Amino acid sequence: MNTFKIGGVHPEPNKLTADKKIETLALPQQAVFPLSQHIGAPAVPCVQKGDTVRVGTRIAEPGGFMSASIHSSVSGKVAKIDTIVDASGLRKPAIFIDVEGDEWEPSIDRSEKLVLQCTKSREEIIECIKNAGIVGMGGACFPTHVKLCPPKECTIDTLIINAVECEPYLTADHRLMLEHPDEIIIGIKVILKVLGIDRAVIGVEANKPDAIELLKSKTSMVSGIEVMPLQMKYPQGGEKQLIEAVTGRQVPPPPALPANVGCVVQNVGTVFAIYEAVMKNKPLFERIVTVTGKSVKKPCNLKVRMGTPVSQLLEYAGGMPEDTGKLISGGPMMGRPLLDETAPVVKGTSGVLLIPEKDAARREERNCIRCAKCVQACPMGLEPYLLATASENSDWECAEENWIMSCIECGCCQSTCPSRRPLLDWVRLAKNRVGGIIRARNAKK
Repeated sequence: MNTFKIGGVHPEPNKLTADKKIETLALPQQAVFPLSQHIGAPAVPCVQKGDTVRVGTRIAEPGGFMSASIHSSVSGKVAKIDTIVDASGLRKPAIFIDVEGDEWEPSIDRSEKLVLQCTKSREEIIECIKNAGIVGMGGACFPTHVKLCPPKECTIDTLIINAVECEPYLTADHRLMLEHPDEIIIGIKVILKVLGIDRAVIGVEANKPDAIELLKSKTSMVSGIEVMPLQMKYPQGGEKQLIEAVTGRQVPPPPALPANVGCVVQNVGTVFAIYEAVMKNKPLFERIVTVTGKSVKKPCNLKVRMGTPVSQLLEYAGGMPEDTGKLISGGPMMGRPLLDETAPVVKGTSGVLLIPEKDAARREERNCIRCAKCVQACPMGLEPYLLATASENSDWECAEENWIMSCIECGCCQSTCPSRRPLLDWVRLAKNRVGGIIRARNAKK
């Protein structure tokens, strides 16, 4: 089976919820919608305090070309537009809505009937995706309508569906494939129509044999869609790593994009959202979230409305275990610590992970022993020990010269370091600083 060639690690899968069917979480009493749920400019509110909204009502419009709409996931009244502490611990503007029921916009098709044929034109599909506020559901949250309009000089020949879900613990995409395969296949056909090509490859890691078998049976009579089992290796879900695993092509360093090697990559959750938007006129206001951890009483996969506080998910899963040492939004490798369990579920919330204290506690850091394990593990071919040292010394020029902006923040380096150095933390800091320097430099041109 295929995989990428450089670096990578093999963490314990810990897919504790792989056999847990998707359950629907009850509505919150108040829903909170941060205006920054995507890469790019924050959305701009188009409602005011006291306004009445329904499920699916647009409450914030794109704040620029690289931005995305936000829709209400509940019906009720806008309580206020204020700030909230997000998953990263930073205060961000948000819209607060007091829930008064579950009245949907009448334009949304709520039936379970499968819509097979898309009669919309390419331009109409892209506009529909834009209006639905769809972003990359794998965690990057890149506005999908922008991604589906690659530069004219790029010739696209392959659509790759990211169904890898290589991050330990998470199973939201796995369950989505098992419970909604038909919708996913129709969504793929819609994307192929937009791109004007006839080849799609669904990349699935080998630890999901049931999903591979089901998708193969569903696509056996469908021309142009292939299911490709892949070796288990982290971070195979990374865009560049997946492209190499599926096609053998390597994406050049930034500013090169997947489109430069003829590929467009979409997460399987994004594909499902595209089906619902284009075929059911349903905006993106809910998603599947895995709630899991070794000590969690009732690990589960939940269909959750955006804006629901994480605390409600934890309560459904049996409450926070007494031995919890860290609460994480996402998986253990690339997820971010949740400083406040009242933080809301947003478009990029793929999971809520509770790590026991004995696993979460950081051990004493020691000096680098020059073993080069971090270099061997880096899937981007970087030198993490050098980048971390440059960051410690505030040597941003050295960090930039050594391609720090190519780092995908996968955490492979830190997970392999025998000296327990917080390599990823230092690299993230430097990447943030160098990114700011580059933006300021470009603004002067």
